[in-house]
Amino acid sequence: MLLNLQDYEEEARKHLDAMTLAYYSSGADSEHTLRANRAAWQMLHLRPRSFVDVSHIDTSTTVLGQSISFPVLIPPMAFQQLAHPNGEAEMAKAAGEAGTIFCLSTISNIPMQTVIASTKGSVWFQLYVDRDRKRAFDLVQRAEISGARALVVTVDTPILGNREKDVRLGFKMPSHLRLPNLPHNGHALTQESKDPSSALANFAKNSLDPTLSWKDLEHFASQTNLPIIAKGILREDDARRAVDHGAKAIVVSNHGGRQLDTAIPTAWALPEIVDAVGNEAEVYVDGGIRRGTDILKALCMGAKAVFVGRPMLWGLSVDGQQGCQRVLAILRTELERAMALSGAPSLPKCTKDLIWQK
Repeated sequence: MLLNLQDYEEEARKHLDAMTLAYYSSGADSEHTLRANRAAWQMLHLRPRSFVDVSHIDTSTTVLGQSISFPVLIPPMAFQQLAHPNGEAEMAKAAGEAGTIFCLSTISNIPMQTVIASTKGSVWFQLYVDRDRKRAFDLVQRAEISGARALVVTVDTPILGNREKDVRLGFKMPSHLRLPNLPHNGHALTQESKDPSSALANFAKNSLDPTLSWKDLEHFASQTNLPIIAKGILREDDARRAVDHGAKAIVVSNHGGRQLDTAIPTAWALPEIVDAVGNEAEVYVDGGIRRGTDILKALCMGAKAVFVGRPMLWGLSVDGQQGCQRVLAILRTELERAMALSGAPSLPKCTKDLIWQK
């Protein structure tokens, strides 16, 4: 019986080959940040209110003016056809059925038009900025024309982090899969490498632009009507710069521990970023969120919503759309229970006084 997200991870391990499992689950270097993300939420404790009417729990909210049924969003994740033949389209359907938002990665196996058409929910598009800026701007234009509702610009990947499990297993994309947002359908990612690295690391070396600056974010904001979300912020000064250069929202993120190892856990970074941007931008957070109590803690510290990533891949690999919907349903039920037991019947009641402070 699959009762929680850990159960889904254990079940997914039976469905995935070693290379895919390593790609989905691993972090950078010694994986300190990967582990610390989870531990940081567990270290926070709640101070529940008593004798509050919690006969009705309301988890609904809005993000960037878009209504969602509960404050859990699905982040951009690459290579989803490694988990299920319908890949990103399957997960997007699940998001729509659950009343929340799916974010499509630049490195998706399914074309963005297909993904957006597959769901009744909103889709955001995540951009890795290519060295060829024209290609990057063309992707943004395609996303807007296709019906994406926001542009998520990843700001923490000037180069790729060192993911040793991918290197050991020689990660590459199976040759029958495609990456329609990349040149030549991502054919380079199917190639064996002559140097000791993964195909993704070699592709990133030749594609990602290490010269990016905040002025580039401002340029993207000027080129699209889509609201800009800056993903990968861990410092208050960077949060301010992002807002000053056009971001309407911030994702507090260390890329799931996959970029700079020993980077600060997102639960620690969240409060200063919320304070830094105030009411000028919405703040979301990802990294290690695995229980409804984790979601509640993030909301109490000022996050408007959270992103939950890897567990969605576990659900996708176990049972496609239904597995994804079950993962989301578990999180929603756990959040509702945590809110009720904490004396917080609606999201505005999830305030920082519920977090225990020394």
